[in-house]
Amino acid sequence: MSTESSLGQFQHACQRNIFVVSLAVADLVVAIYPYPLVLTSIFHKGWNLGYIHCQISGFLMGISVIGSIFNIAGVAVNRYCYICHSLKYDKLYSDKNSLFYVILIWVLTFIAIVPNLFVGSLQYDARIYSCTFTQSVSSAYTIAVVFFHFILPITVVTFCYLRIWILVIQVRRRVKPDNKPKLKPHDFRNFVTMFVVFVLFAVCWAPLNFIGLAVAVNPDTILPRIPEWLFVGSYYMAYFNSCLNAIIYGLLNQNFRREYKRIVISIFTAKIFFQESSNDGIEKMKSKPSPMLTNNNQVKVDSV
Repeated sequence: MSTESSLGQFQHACQRNIFVVSLAVADLVVAIYPYPLVLTSIFHKGWNLGYIHCQISGFLMGISVIGSIFNIAGVAVNRYCYICHSLKYDKLYSDKNSLFYVILIWVLTFIAIVPNLFVGSLQYDARIYSCTFTQSVSSAYTIAVVFFHFILPITVVTFCYLRIWILVIQVRRRVKPDNKPKLKPHDFRNFVTMFVVFVLFAVCWAPLNFIGLAVAVNPDTILPRIPEWLFVGSYYMAYFNSCLNAIIYGLLNQNFRREYKRIVISIFTAKIFFQESSNDGIEKMKSKPSPMLTNNNQVKVDSV
């Protein structure tokens, strides 16, 4: 393998990983602040942290959700350009452009969530013990949220992955032998991993979004008919999605499995080291003669 080819693969890996890291940040946002507050609310059987914490928690929850779907869309477009338009990829996704796309994703995420502060849709819901987007505050705004934050990104991602799957099938059946797309085995594995991430996100968030859309269309009729267990189940199903990505990476990506294994071994080794160090210290303390006993023996020897 030439040095130029190796350098190209390294640059591509860095460009791809910047989107994966950005997606991981979106997942971690809820774990750092909103989820601990939800647990506090559950333990106290109600919200006792005040209005400001409620607004911050709901805001960060929205940042995480919208950031996740926008980053998933960004990954899908990146995979689509790399596999289906390989000749243009290096120009479209240079290091500078890749960083710009990630920054753009987060800017759009903040722009998308800010209207919640003016609409007053971030409220505490006792059914799910958390401050979150309230679907019944504004029908027009809820419809806009579902369309721009879920349906539109899902449509973009579906188009990208559908085109990739078509190309994969064509390559495997040798329908296009002269095209020579960039479809190496590790590229295909990475594509499958991100495709599974997308599918699980869509499955986890679809029930809540469709409930919101139904409520927005006819709130007076639909809202009373939605069972509480269905609403609560759809919310916690959506929340659970933030935990899934790390599991998917571990199951489907060899590099992640290797790193997970190294982390576990490091933690286990460190634990054994500290235990052995502690035991050695205790043994040394037990085996070390006391100064008083040593002095007494010395006196006895001298007297003899």
